[in-house]
Parts: sequence; structure tokens; C-alpha cells
Amino acid sequence: MEIAVNNLTKKYGSVTVLDAMNFTVDKGEILGFLGPNGAGKTTTMRILTGFLAPTSGDVKISNLDILDHSLETRQKIGYLPENNPLYNEMKVFEYLEFVARAKGIKNWRDEVKRTLAICKLGERADQVIGELSKGFKQRVGIAQALLGDPEIIIMDEPTSGLDPNQIVEIRNLIKEVGKTKTIILSTHILSEVQASCTRAIIINKGKIVATGTTEDLIRAAHGKSQLFITVSGKKEELETAIQALPGVEAIEYVLAHMPDEARYTITLAENIDVRKEISKLCVEKDVILLGMELKTLSLEDVFRQLTQ
Repeated sequence: MEIAVNNLTKKYGSVTVLDAMNFTVDKGEILGFLGPNGAGKTTTMRILTGFLAPTSGDVKISNLDILDHSLETRQKIGYLPENNPLYNEMKVFEYLEFVARAKGIKNWRDEVKRTLAICKLGERADQVIGELSKGFKQRVGIAQALLGDPEIIIMDEPTSGLDPNQIVEIRNLIKEVGKTKTIILSTHILSEVQASCTRAIIINKGKIVATGTTEDLIRAAHGKSQLFITVSGKKEELETAIQALPGVEAIEYVLAHMPDEARYTITLAENIDVRKEISKLCVEKDVILLGMELKTLSLEDVFRQLTQ
């Protein structure tokens, strides 16, 4: 087990940012940490890398507690924070040399050459960082995380703000690095997890709401559907009757466009269709059915349900 997180909790006064989180990361995994903005992804990254101390719970890196063995565990981690820590006035090779020497790497010249090659920055080595595109700046950020050949690479929103071509380039770089490293990357973009990660954890409001391989999450969504109905006026009796139908997992009232209408989103279990039953219920309850639409759930829909 490369990383083990047990009952990880972080509070700021009365505000709980992380709430008793538990997860593990195996050696060689590329783990996607997925959640909306403000879910607690960055706070988790900062605790794993030793920038923040947890309020309670513990984190172990290669069976070493991050508080009891702070320096040793941090030496095992390369970190790319959300705000890329670059000095725009420096040239690429100057910056990487500075970081390598700050890390205490003895053969720092060879190490800089190695990371320049991995991140395909050789032709940009003499260029001033401030003149680089956002994509190449991200490459420099990843290169500084790779210095010292750490076992674990943690990246916070590594493709944020990039154009589609740059995103593909960074994805490919992450996959290449992931062949020899354990990687955790946080994102709120579902496609990033599908394209780059072997497993995903979805968090919301500091809690884990789903975990599994990307295939597991897709299977969880496959076959399920949502039924959208519009009726004349909000009828609690109708809501109760629909909720009681076999295969109905949830019913949610949605504010309609017209004041005398009510719109409901009905989540259905796999291979369930209750349109006929709902039509009959509307007749029985003397409710006018104005519209009905059936939609198969996608992984994006499941993510929205888990994080709203």
C-alpha cells in the first residue's frame, strides 16, 4: 500500500472541510480525485504533501506516518499545486536547477537533464518561463515535481485553464509518468478521470460519495434513466404515489417555467420504465399531464447527482 488515509478530518473553527475520509492508493495507480469546486480536493492534497496538518485521523506514506516522519515522507512526493509555483523571470533550466538544489539533489545537473527530456522541454530550456504558453508552463511545473525521482506524484488541477490541444499533451505526459510512478490528480472535469486514471474517488463537501475504477462508475450509471414530467400544479399526493412505484429511486420537484405548472425529475432503477403507470396515476389523481421525457443516465449525470 503506497498511501493509506484513515478517518482524515480537517476543520477550520466550526467549519468541517474534510469529514472522516478513508481511502488507499496502491503502488502504480493513477488515482483521480474528482469533485466540484470547494469539495475539499485541494485541502486533501495539501495534507498528503505535508503542507497542512489534519485536525484528526492519520495519513501513511509507504507505512510511514506523515507527522512522525515528515521529512522522509515529503521526500517521497513530488507536488504540482493548483497555482503553479514558477518564477516567470527565470529561464526553464535556471528554474529547474534552483528547485533541484533547493531539494538537496546531489547530481542536480543530470537530474535537470532527465526531467527536461521526460517533459519534452529540451528545446525550451533556454526560454524565459514568462514567455511560455500555459501548456508549457504546466510541463515545467510537472518537471519540478519529478525532480529527485519521487515515488509519488500529486497534481492539483493539472489541466486547468488549458486549451484542448494542451490538455491532450498533458494527459499523455501524465500517462507516461504513470508507467513508473503512483499518481494522484485532482480535478472537477470528468473527462480527465476517464482519459487518464485507473481509479476514481468522487468527493463532495469533504466526504467520499463514490469510489471505483472508471469502468465501475460507468457500469453504475449504465441502464439507469431519468424521467422528466410536467403536470398542472404541484401535487404532493401525486409525488407520494410516484415514489411508491416499483423501480422509482427518487423523485425531485423542479421549479417549472410557468407558475401553474410543476416539473419533476424521477430517477429510475436499471431497465425500469414507469411512463404508463404515471399516466394512469395522473388520471386517477385528476392531474393533467403536460409532458413526459425519458433520458438514459450518463456518467456526468451520476456525478451531478452525487455532488449537488
